[in-house]
Amino acid sequence: MILFIPKLLKFTVLNSSCFMVNVAGRIKYLPFFLASLLPLNVLFLFSTLGFLIIFYVLKLRREVTLENLTKSFPEKDIHEIRRIEKAFYKHFCDLFIEAVKLLTISETSIKKRFHINNPEILNNCYDLNKSVIFYTAHIGNWEWLGSIPLHTRHHVLAFYQPQTSKYFNNLMNILRGRFGCRMVESGKGYKTMMELSDTNILTLAIMVGDQSPVPEGSKRWMTFLNQETAFVKGADRIAKKSGQTVIFPSVWKVKRGYYEVELMVLYDGSDNQSPDDIIESYAKHLELAIIGSPDQWLWSHRRWKLKKEEQHL
Repeated sequence: MILFIPKLLKFTVLNSSCFMVNVAGRIKYLPFFLASLLPLNVLFLFSTLGFLIIFYVLKLRREVTLENLTKSFPEKDIHEIRRIEKAFYKHFCDLFIEAVKLLTISETSIKKRFHINNPEILNNCYDLNKSVIFYTAHIGNWEWLGSIPLHTRHHVLAFYQPQTSKYFNNLMNILRGRFGCRMVESGKGYKTMMELSDTNILTLAIMVGDQSPVPEGSKRWMTFLNQETAFVKGADRIAKKSGQTVIFPSVWKVKRGYYEVELMVLYDGSDNQSPDDIIESYAKHLELAIIGSPDQWLWSHRRWKLKKEEQHL
């Protein structure tokens, strides 16, 4: 571990703006930085250990995961459902390790491990003076999407919901902002985008669209994975108001520690699509991505806690 100290000091000096300005701020996240300096192959050993504890001992949210999988894939037998469940938890543990690795991974390495197949789409948007909305989801590796500033000239914003723990909230903002993402609380997202637009700054805003809406929020209902599912209205309306291009980044794991991303345009800023068309297209692309890589979606969250029959629409 002593051999890693010079690297840590060099990294801290070069990246102090994203790591906290004061010494105390650096010290409290030191264990994560030290862990991040380990090679990914070594870190994956900890991921495997974590999987054994979470899956077999703690059985973390396994009831929720099993229910979600069973209702989403009624055509699959219990053996296949169990196989996907186990593969999901292995992937979930890898995600935590890969997120921590963001603290020190090099630009060359992250580009190699998180490859954008068609970055020319972003270049074309920029050349056409168009801002972009990444309408993304909890599939593949959503944390490594924080490296997207390495692939575009847009000013990248990542919208997030603050966590209860200030410690982990700050840590996640450091991780996600490592390569230049500007972290913005979701409630301030639209205002921030418009302020930058007023100063002629082109933006790429990362928004997550597969979270369960709040009961009183505006939503669109549709059949998704064999269930009536509510989708938040927001990115679609912003796109229509501002004429921004909406892109779904389809992310899938090629092998452990390596991902590929295909950018799919959902809306090009024209007037021949309604906001509901954008949401419907997003849901269809996401559903296909999940069916293609069922172990790589976040099955442990309560996606279907809202019931259509209980809503007064």
